[in-house]
Amino acid sequence: MAPEHNRNRAGFLLMAGLLSWAIPGAGHFLVGQRVRALIIFVTILLTFCTGLYIGSIGVVDLGRPSASYLKGGQILNGPLVFFLSDQARVRGLRAYGWPSEIGEIYTVTSGLLNLLCLVNAVYIAHLGGKMPTGE
Repeated sequence: MAPEHNRNRAGFLLMAGLLSWAIPGAGHFLVGQRVRALIIFVTILLTFCTGLYIGSIGVVDLGRPSASYLKGGQILNGPLVFFLSDQARVRGLRAYGWPSEIGEIYTVTSGLLNLLCLVNAVYIAHLGGKMPTGE
């Protein structure tokens, strides 16, 4: 019986992690922290959209050979990045210069924020939905 319980628990933790990656804040929503989920969703989405506004959709170009470390940070924003990268490639949109760099910084920052929130959601799911007390 113990291995089945551990398998279900591992599946729940995996689901919390995948949901957090796919939709920022969804992992916290899953574990019952609705307000925190909304705050995370709005914060990460606004940061990502600010990067797109400053640098255009061309900053999310996963096929660009340079700056591969930026791709990893952008991919942490979820599957939306794959769609936007495909649209930028199909339409031939490229971003250059100072606005492109600032837009990349914002989109990577939102991805790294999402990574922190993903880890936090999995940790809270591991604790059974309770916040750590800090003892």
